[in-house]
Amino acid sequence: MNDLEIITLGCRLNAFESEVIRETAGKAGIENAVIVNTCAVTAEAERQARQAIRRARRLRPDARLIVTGCAAQIAPERFAAMPEVDQVLGNLEKLDGASYAQLGARVAVQDIMAVRATAPHLIDGFEGRARAFVEVQQGCDHRCTFCVIPFGRGNNRSVAAGAVVEQVRTLVARGIKEVVLTGVDIASYGRDLPGAPSLGSLARRVLTLVPELPRLRLSSLDPAAIDDALWRLIAEELRLMPHLHLSIQAGDDLILKRMKRRHSRAEAIEVARRARAFRPDIVLGADMIAGFPTEDEAMAERSLSFVEEAGLDLLHVFPFSPRAGTPAARMPQVPRATIRARAATLRRIAAERKRAAFGRFIGETVNALVEQMALGRSEHYLPVRVHESAGEGEIRRVRIVGADETSLIAEDAR
Repeated sequence: MNDLEIITLGCRLNAFESEVIRETAGKAGIENAVIVNTCAVTAEAERQARQAIRRARRLRPDARLIVTGCAAQIAPERFAAMPEVDQVLGNLEKLDGASYAQLGARVAVQDIMAVRATAPHLIDGFEGRARAFVEVQQGCDHRCTFCVIPFGRGNNRSVAAGAVVEQVRTLVARGIKEVVLTGVDIASYGRDLPGAPSLGSLARRVLTLVPELPRLRLSSLDPAAIDDALWRLIAEELRLMPHLHLSIQAGDDLILKRMKRRHSRAEAIEVARRARAFRPDIVLGADMIAGFPTEDEAMAERSLSFVEEAGLDLLHVFPFSPRAGTPAARMPQVPRATIRARAATLRRIAAERKRAAFGRFIGETVNALVEQMALGRSEHYLPVRVHESAGEGEIRRVRIVGADETSLIAEDAR
């Protein structure tokens, strides 16, 4: 028996790549191994990676333990120094079957900044999932002052549209009902390809050439880079799900400037307004950072009021943590206790906004994609508890009759 275990931390792109690793390592014949696919977005993410590695070693003392992902790419020496770790692979090496065929170099991590292309990785399906991720883009050309991810992923590189369509078609043939186009900075898709096709044109091509795909979703978007073709698709195509997750980070213009973001507060609010004008039922999510360096009380208050003014529904709140080598780490820091307090306030607002979003749908009829027995997600990416008879992968039409702290509660629509 091939007892390969993969522990995935972090983003949707990592989730996709873990499936690539599962197929690639499996075909290479790897046995009795644990692969930890790490995240580096915050210092807490790295702490969780080390914790996962130690726990995996305790539970699987005889297994080959391999560490990969962004944290391993950025600081391979730190993970190689852990006595629990047998091998460290970079973000390129983890997708190469040769890395698993035999135990070669203990540390195999090449310069990610030297990479100029992204090879499409075609996988047959996702284990036990109704939803699948498809990588359309890698890396990022922007240099936000708080972010180390470009050093883990490299510069912007796009997958050819034909390969994306082929992957979606393969997944749909295997029974996948919803595909999420994912990457590091998907709004920058196509700038490095001949003719510079946009994300919107890619999404339309997928929907046109794979008409049997019921649901298409997008991962996190830079609000400064939503192209006209994508706006048209949001307005016209019901198979593009009415849910956008925006990389906002702050609601104060000076903090946004110090972050080196490419949008202003007013521009982000306009993106939210335009999305609602095109799709009145749309649910808007956003990333927000609490306690960025130099943030004073007035700036923090502007971020809080921004959430209300933009009408955000779902927030992913990050307490700021300095990442070595970034410009933000050299800026005047906000005290940790203040950061924690501001993050707690943002999370309280987030809980209120989520309850309000749930309330909007009570009495409405939605289509819930069942991911696990009796639990699904609506078109709007809201969790829905459905009748226990619903099977995984089924899209069930349901009426929302209530809500609790975690999900909408539904009964079958009559």
